[in-house]
Amino acid sequence: MWWQYVLVFIGALLFDIVPFPFPPAFTIMMSIQIIFGLNVWAVIIIGVAGSVLGRYILLLYAPLLANKYLKESKNNDIQFIGDKMRDNKWKGQVIILAYSLLPLPTTPLFLWAGISRLKPIYIIPAFIIGKFTSDSIALHLGKYASENIDSLIENIFSWQSIASLVLSIVFLFCLFFIDWRTLIQNKKLVINFKIWK
Repeated sequence: MWWQYVLVFIGALLFDIVPFPFPPAFTIMMSIQIIFGLNVWAVIIIGVAGSVLGRYILLLYAPLLANKYLKESKNNDIQFIGDKMRDNKWKGQVIILAYSLLPLPTTPLFLWAGISRLKPIYIIPAFIIGKFTSDSIALHLGKYASENIDSLIENIFSWQSIASLVLSIVFLFCLFFIDWRTLIQNKKLVINFKIWK
């Protein structure tokens, strides 16, 4: 039904329009997709559109909140960071893209951009790419998990998962306790357990 997709759009919009950290919008998108059995790609496209509109609106009203609730010195401090981003456009785009790829709320990022009075063109394109990518992964993983919950529970204690855990512990041990400088420079294996302060 079409109204379920409207619900996805409104849910993502509301999750991403608020000026305080809220759960990532993919959580509401995933919930609605699972409950109603909606097409995952349609949910991703419609949900990301709702998120982008929500974040755009947040960009527009963040300066008003800052002027009302922050000291002028703090506003200037945040705007200074925005000036640095405008000077280094590509670095800023990479940072925005990298942050948007994480399954974290992007509210702080958009509050900063809004208070800095960054033009939407500096932040929205990288956000769209990161958001679409991270939400696609999250929703597909959620769909797989909801359809295969019994199989996932059975595989928790399989030999593959146990081997993976053991291998991870070995890698961590190597990372922390091998003296890599001595190994690489002197070709001598030295294990050092005195690594903590």
